Amino acid sequence: MTRDYVTWRSHQLQRDMELVVFGDAGAPVIVFPTSMGAFFEYEDRGMVDALADKIHARALQLFCVSTVDQESFYADGLHPRQRIERYLAWERYLLEDVVPFVRNRNGSAGIGLTGCSFGAYHAFVMALRHPDIFTSVVTMGGAFDLKRFLDGYHDTDAYLLSPPDFLPQLNDPWFLDRCRSNKWVLVTGEADICRRQTEEAAAMLAAKQIPHSLHVWGHGSHHDWPEWIKMAKAYVP
Repeated sequence: MTRDYVTWRSHQLQRDMELVVFGDAGAPVIVFPTSMGAFFEYEDRGMVDALADKIHARALQLFCVSTVDQESFYADGLHPRQRIERYLAWERYLLEDVVPFVRNRNGSAGIGLTGCSFGAYHAFVMALRHPDIFTSVVTMGGAFDLKRFLDGYHDTDAYLLSPPDFLPQLNDPWFLDRCRSNKWVLVTGEADICRRQTEEAAAMLAAKQIPHSLHVWGHGSHHDWPEWIKMAKAYVP
């Protein structure tokens, strides 16, 4: 398969950012790494190999990006407001740099998102905040409550970045109509440490009449890469 490493200077973040593209056609999917991971994690962990048939068949094109978790929600030395501001700068990088790059490479108007563990948080919150841009999402082993990263701090942005806070109160028809038109797939394992949060997220979607599918895998399925490899084969894109 084609593999293209790309880097450029992000003016939003004032640092170089990297990504890698796998495939040259198919449904475009942005991949977020797990906590403090980087663009190469999905490849290193065997996830790209697991999806190789779809990529070779030109049914799937992956755009594996880096986050700034170590500079935002995992930066314990920063005030919570600074953590939020860094995350919002990364969100602007995603929207202003990565999304146009994906559209230029792929040509599709709709873009999918996926991620495992904290990558699932990034995918879920971005799909909820920008349902006009991101039209499908597959989360695996996701935890979606942001409060544990903010040491009790709360403001409007903290509220709008935490789906368990804002989604139950979401009544804006613009957002709901678009969310209801998109594809939502939430996957977890019966022994996954994030199972409860994934099931709660599915219940919140159901309460807003947002069509979705929830898959709880059996056979002791837990929170780790061997399980996510099997899940990715089944649900991505």
